Amino acid sequence: MTVAAFLAQKFPEHRALRRDIHAHPELGFEEVRTAGLVAQRLRAAGYTVTEGIAKTGLVATLTRGEGPAIGLRADMDALPMEERTNLPHASRTEGVFHGCGHDGHTTSLLATAEALAAHGSFAGTVHLIFQPAEEGLSGGLRMVEEGLFDRFPCDRIYGFHNMPLLPMGHAGVRPGPAMASSDGFVLRFSGKGGHAAMPHLGQDIALLMSEITLAAQSLVSRGVNPLHAAVLSVTQMHVGTAHNVIAGEGWMSGTIRCLDPGDRATIEDRFRALITHHAQARDIEVEIEWVRGYPPLANDPAAAAHALSVLSSDAAPVTASQADPLMAAEDFAYMLDTVPGAYFFFGMAVEGEDNPMVHHPAYDFRDELIPIIAESMVALVESELPA
Repeated sequence: MTVAAFLAQKFPEHRALRRDIHAHPELGFEEVRTAGLVAQRLRAAGYTVTEGIAKTGLVATLTRGEGPAIGLRADMDALPMEERTNLPHASRTEGVFHGCGHDGHTTSLLATAEALAAHGSFAGTVHLIFQPAEEGLSGGLRMVEEGLFDRFPCDRIYGFHNMPLLPMGHAGVRPGPAMASSDGFVLRFSGKGGHAAMPHLGQDIALLMSEITLAAQSLVSRGVNPLHAAVLSVTQMHVGTAHNVIAGEGWMSGTIRCLDPGDRATIEDRFRALITHHAQARDIEVEIEWVRGYPPLANDPAAAAHALSVLSSDAAPVTASQADPLMAAEDFAYMLDTVPGAYFFFGMAVEGEDNPMVHHPAYDFRDELIPIIAESMVALVESELPA
């Protein structure tokens, strides 16, 4: 039996599993039920399973003969948001929702594992990494810090994500910087309020916020190489309680994304200076809270080229091309900072149908993508570990 035939036969089972995980979502570092299901199925397939890495993460290992070691990673956690799909398998946990497709990623890597064990042809070691807490909690970093690659050495590592912006049957791979860093800021202002009809007697925080919002855009447009990519977005502004009162306090927040680590450092330094000087000019006190997020995700050029070659070949059921960089962030970056590898996208859009983006309340992972991902990942393993 071929890998494709095996996955077609198992598809109803994998679809039911994905929908079960979707109906029982768990937040980062709380993926107890999900990890239990994963471990049980992996042991049944013949893998050696090590649990409890980064609390709820696990690694499954399968070795056949002598050869290199390859890592494959999927994330397991859900988002703290409400689902609005009205599907029979919708979330049964209020305020928790698999709105990014990690239920599909987990199931796809399980399908990969079962296909490799039953029909894979390879010589070497496969480490399947099921990671907790990707959604803002740095589960990938915690796994690395707990010795992931010391305990399970990998010559290369690969990760993947569904992508509603690409058509079903298409894959996107990019060498070098592929996803952005993600830093946040919170600015808290305090000054002297007053009557709106007598602004000269107070310190107008609303005006300062507006000036900062406009001036901060110059950090990208005039501070970053136009051939690079960076985003600075002010996303919240909270000031005032009445139309005739100049508020004496307020706060604003936002996010900064960069593909280049040097740009990331430069923007932070210049942003702090800009805020400080604008506040001093208005005689308003400001507290700057900097929330350091994930670093840029950079694919190893050789690994990305190899993945693109395999996914473009007859061995994979997709058409692959070089992807544009994405300004979203992903904590697989921590793993790629430690081991060479690549992260790529599998398209999920169907023409003529709604294709909500991830993190949208109407989003749902398309089950038809499970065998596509699994067959592609088996092909990648077999190419890296030829028998």
